[in-house]
Amino acid sequence: MNPLNNLPPIAKNLLITNVIFFIGSAIFSGSTFFFGVFYPDSPLFKIWQPITYMFMHGNLMHIFFNMFALVMFGSIIEQVLGNKRFLNYYLICGLGALVFQYGVQAIEVYQITGTVSAHDWLEIDLYSNSVRPTRPMDTESYDLLRSIYTTPMVGASGAVFGLLLAFAYLYPNMPLQFLFIPVPIKAKYFVGGYILIEIYLGFANNSSSIAHLAHVGGALCGFILLKAWGIRRTNFY
Repeated sequence: MNPLNNLPPIAKNLLITNVIFFIGSAIFSGSTFFFGVFYPDSPLFKIWQPITYMFMHGNLMHIFFNMFALVMFGSIIEQVLGNKRFLNYYLICGLGALVFQYGVQAIEVYQITGTVSAHDWLEIDLYSNSVRPTRPMDTESYDLLRSIYTTPMVGASGAVFGLLLAFAYLYPNMPLQFLFIPVPIKAKYFVGGYILIEIYLGFANNSSSIAHLAHVGGALCGFILLKAWGIRRTNFY
């Protein structure tokens, strides 16, 4: 029996698409720079990247946990919202996470350059794949600008955090049991605590390769959508 048959259609197709992209990125090494998303002022940015980045993942653990959440929580949310609205919710949360991350990056660039653009501060040669500063700056500032302009963001985590928020919103008192936690935790406490941790990590660890605040942006976008659509909490939990 095919386990995918039990998944609603949108969650199933999102799962399949993510797996196809992951296999493709393992075969074609340069695909991350083509389908991952860059800061919009970067010469590496392409118009399709804000959508395709949601289907790219950095490693096996990254895609496993995101797809696990998609199957466990997305399937339930799709049954509540319906197919079309669920797809819109998923994609908009992913885009909201990206907008949030762009805002963080724009602030970081502004703090160094005085504008949201670093064109006059970096020279990026796409052919030789080299980056060099064109103005005097300290090493920390240069490393940050180079990271923002040449490191793609990938992953469905922003959309997945929207799913987590929706589950906690709809079923706040549903007990969740995890292998690494010995006691059940109500959804509202687990997801709320998770978001608070992401906020802390986003401000405390600037050197992390994980876009923690993008996760927060996905959850925030999900909350706004649920309120705007007038989705009500379930009476069962």
